[in-house]
Amino acid sequence: MATPVSPLAVKLPELPPLAGVRLGATAAGIRYQGRTDLVMMELAAGTTVAGVFTSSKCPGAPIDWCRASLAGGRARAVVVNAGNANVFTGKAGRDACAASAAAAARLVGCPAKQVFIASTGVIGEVLPHEKLVAALPALHAGLRDDGWEAAARGIMTTDTFPKGATRTAKIGDAEVRISGFAKGSGMIMPDMATMLCFVFTDAKLPAGVMQALLEKGVGASFNCTTVDSDTSTSDTVLLFATGQAKHPRVPAEGGRMLADFTRALDAVLLDLALQVVRDGEGAQKLVRVDVSGATTARSAKRVGLAVANSPLVKTAIAGEDANWGRIVMAVGKAGEPADRDKLSVGVGGVWMARNGGVVPGYDEAPVVQHMKGREVEIAIDLGLGRGKATVWTCDLTHGYIDINGSYRS
Repeated sequence: MATPVSPLAVKLPELPPLAGVRLGATAAGIRYQGRTDLVMMELAAGTTVAGVFTSSKCPGAPIDWCRASLAGGRARAVVVNAGNANVFTGKAGRDACAASAAAAARLVGCPAKQVFIASTGVIGEVLPHEKLVAALPALHAGLRDDGWEAAARGIMTTDTFPKGATRTAKIGDAEVRISGFAKGSGMIMPDMATMLCFVFTDAKLPAGVMQALLEKGVGASFNCTTVDSDTSTSDTVLLFATGQAKHPRVPAEGGRMLADFTRALDAVLLDLALQVVRDGEGAQKLVRVDVSGATTARSAKRVGLAVANSPLVKTAIAGEDANWGRIVMAVGKAGEPADRDKLSVGVGGVWMARNGGVVPGYDEAPVVQHMKGREVEIAIDLGLGRGKATVWTCDLTHGYIDINGSYRS
């Protein structure tokens, strides 16, 4: 039985063709029956690439492949399969990556190291790459410049809706486009969730500039989200620049010329990251945690994640219980500087506790009403400094157990 679409789902936006990108999906029968599970993207010659990957010490073979390929700074194709993560599969996993990349390279006409590989799904099962390789020729022949929705759906696992985002920006007087799609629903706490994200622009950018922009953008988006505190072995965010747009030359150091591009890229990354949280397994509520008054921004983020990852906080939100004591508990366990007598906690714009105690005359009714909504906002002021951060999470419901208790069956 199909999982119901998340009540927090957003509609896939129209993703118009982007010069230098053709893509599509097919059913290779890798694990799923009756649905697409293999995606291919072909990129224009000269496309540059940047990437950010999982911090897991047990990464999948595709992560090792992509890290090695990234050194060349060029990309001509991407191959992604769903249903099998190709993780903890030893030599068989490495062989699967090499065979998949070689097959795609022959079709595109490029070195295998310019083919990027990603896999998502069950860990510890050998990827039947012969099925993947056999399906590639027909898939490649059918690639289209409008195949964005097919690609976004083809990489889904426990996702309940496809995730995409697009923005435009100016480089000089020229308009460029940035579009991307992602998948992720559980095992989500990226640290650079199973989380994959592919972003494309028609701008012409040096790989080094892109890498710096991507790392900073991911730090304020995917790295500020959590569904269940678990970092996937396969987390991948790749950014490709096809160079097809006509705009002033971007210097190797980037600089102010890319201010508007940076704004748009950050918006795409945050949009996609929040869609992943909205599709958290079993999620009914999107939760924003704003932390201020910390000694540093790093400390604020750690406090925010301690709150966002607390099962007690998340279940209270699921039960629409305005139990601010659980938030205080999570702040205290974060291991960061905090002073009970300076701490303030609020929900939905209402301060519940200040200076180590409940606010005089505090009325719980508006807080409870806020928590009945689909989006919940938590505010924490540590009262110690100027550090601040925002993180996003979702509630924790019985649905999470139901999905993960039967994931392989």
